[in-house]
Amino acid sequence: MLPEVGLGPQFLALAAAALVCGALALLALVNLYCFLTLGVYRGKEKMQGKTVIVTGANSGIGRITAMELAKRGARVIMACRTMETANQARDEIVKETNNQNVVVHKLDLGSLQSVRDFAAEINRSEPRLDVLVHNAGMANTFGRKTSPDGIEITMATNHYGPFLLTHLLIDLLKKSKPSRIVVVASELYKFSSVDLNNMNPTRKLPAYLYYVSKYANILFTNELARRLEGTGVTANCLHPGMIDSGIWRNVPFPLNLPVKLVCKTCFKTPEQGAQTTLYLACSEEVEGVSGKYFMDCKEHSLSRGASDMNAAKKCWEISEGMVKLQPTDPKI
Repeated sequence: MLPEVGLGPQFLALAAAALVCGALALLALVNLYCFLTLGVYRGKEKMQGKTVIVTGANSGIGRITAMELAKRGARVIMACRTMETANQARDEIVKETNNQNVVVHKLDLGSLQSVRDFAAEINRSEPRLDVLVHNAGMANTFGRKTSPDGIEITMATNHYGPFLLTHLLIDLLKKSKPSRIVVVASELYKFSSVDLNNMNPTRKLPAYLYYVSKYANILFTNELARRLEGTGVTANCLHPGMIDSGIWRNVPFPLNLPVKLVCKTCFKTPEQGAQTTLYLACSEEVEGVSGKYFMDCKEHSLSRGASDMNAAKKCWEISEGMVKLQPTDPKI
């Protein structure tokens, strides 16, 4: 009888080392691919005399966007939920850019009342609005949470809040034409559709909710652009890429450990992720362009589901009900 041959500790150690090396090599290749395909906005357009709102401007690509727009001379309104970090970011931006025309206003996109309060203040105090950047986003990756209005918090923050805010500021944008609306969105590969009969999906997996909200951003932008034809206001959306930013901070332990590794080795930095936003906010190349989807400073195609205008119209109608539009609210 032949003796049993077991896997010795040395063999197991070598196998584990080989797996780790293979994983690191794969991550390095992904990182190289991301670097080689990275879009960089090199335009020199100035923004003096223009007013820009950037939501979620206290961190991540929102902060970089606000910083770069301030460097170009814009009046930058940082619309943020957490005032302490927002004011700190504002002070840093002013110091680095020497642009004193940077202000902070409270905005919690997860609260419809906060959106209304913010919009009322902007309409009261600002004579113009040239660019509205819908950048703020969240991924509620742990547990179930609803907004004060009973809406799943990810959907409320990423889709319904920006939807209402656009309505409430649209007259100011039209008054300031030509003006632009820039929506940070994303389409998950082969994510062909969402359930438009369940636009408040509290029982779905958190990761699914994030992509539903971003998918809804695309449908919203498509219908928004259609409705704004001939007004002098354009609306485009973009995918910034996977970003190493605070949006992943809610991933619970121990899942946060591999997520951090992937973020640091494969994801874009906030500076890299802000490039397409800056391109759509500033570039003369996209003057008059509307209803398009961009990645890495280039126009990209959408899946059949994301470009379905019937779905976009239905998403819009559902959203109108969810945010409780009033007869006195501006119409788009």
